[in-house]
Amino acid sequence: EEPQPTVVPSCPLPGKICDVVRSERPRSCCGMAMAGFRTAKYQVPEWHRRNAGIYYKAFAVSEEAERGRAEAKHLVKHAAASAQRAQEYSKTTLGQRLQDIHFWRVELQKEVMELDAETNLLAAQKLRLERALDATEVPYGVVIDNLECRERRQPPDLVIDEVERQLLKEADLIRDIRDLLKRTIIQATTQIRSNRIQKENCELDWSDKVETYHIDDKCVGYCNDSTNVQFHPSSVKFEENASTPKSWAQFSHDNISSAEQEKLASVQLRSLINNIIHDASEDLRMQRAAVNEAFDNHCRELDDAKLRLEQHLEQILKDIGEEEANIVNLKKAIREKEAHLKVAHTRLYDRSFRPNIELCRDEPQFRLVSEVEELTVFLEALKRKLMESEQNLKNLEETRMKLEKEIAVKANSIFIDRQKCMSYRVRYPVDLEVASYK
Repeated sequence: EEPQPTVVPSCPLPGKICDVVRSERPRSCCGMAMAGFRTAKYQVPEWHRRNAGIYYKAFAVSEEAERGRAEAKHLVKHAAASAQRAQEYSKTTLGQRLQDIHFWRVELQKEVMELDAETNLLAAQKLRLERALDATEVPYGVVIDNLECRERRQPPDLVIDEVERQLLKEADLIRDIRDLLKRTIIQATTQIRSNRIQKENCELDWSDKVETYHIDDKCVGYCNDSTNVQFHPSSVKFEENASTPKSWAQFSHDNISSAEQEKLASVQLRSLINNIIHDASEDLRMQRAAVNEAFDNHCRELDDAKLRLEQHLEQILKDIGEEEANIVNLKKAIREKEAHLKVAHTRLYDRSFRPNIELCRDEPQFRLVSEVEELTVFLEALKRKLMESEQNLKNLEETRMKLEKEIAVKANSIFIDRQKCMSYRVRYPVDLEVASYK
């Protein structure tokens, strides 16, 4: 504010009375001619008052100038001290700001490094999942081949047995494991993408912090003697999009918090991947053992069934031989009885030509008739027995053919299960967890 001039109280100037000697000369026309000049001049009091005003004005201006010089000296001194204090305070605040920037820069750099390391670990786990998924192709191919081979069993043995149920269960298990591994791979890919996005956000924030640190550090080094300082009036105003210290710190805090959340989710996902691979490996191992046990049991059952069939076939072949000998004996006995019957018939026929009274029902006649009846009964019995024996022989032959067919079926089933399926299952991977590292 401009200083006000000192008010000097006005006082009346001392008056001075001047006596004018009037001329006794008579008035002339010349006096009348000079009358206009006399009236245009100041009077003496006016002249004194005017001089007094000039004196007063000079005094006031001098006093104002002296007061202005004192105020200017005081202002220069005050401005110098204030400017020095303001500059020191600004330098102090810049130093504190540098500490804050350095703190967040270190935290962000630490978070970036940890998130990058965690992303690499998760990428390694994702690679394990992909290798484990590739490793399931072999057991799945083995199971499908086993099922297709067992479809070539002949109808009597083409049954849904325990082996087939275990194979179907194993196929479903492998499909479920493959689907789980694929979903987990997608989840890992998404998490890796999220980690990298958050890492990029932290890197951008860290890069801004580094650039800002260099700028503020350069600002701290400025002083009045610096050669690269100049006026920038347009930089005094605040930018509309400028952040506040609270929002500035909250922004970095949010980035670090989001990075921590993504890192925690990544760690949990890695643990989940380990559990998935371990559990899948254990499930496959147990199911493979169950299938192998079912194959072993079924092959033993087939061996026992084939052995029993072979024993029955051996007995049937023996029975066939005995039945054929029995039929030969029966035919021979029938021929012999027919010979006896012919003799008896011939005797009766010849005795029917006895003349007159000689045609007597004597004892030989009754005996011959009785012999014919007995021979007829025996022949009928022998013929029935021959028919039964021939039917038995036919049944034995059919049974032999069925046994031989069943033995062939069992041999084919044993060949499929033992030679085709079990030998092919040797290619089954030992451990899915181990395969995920190869």
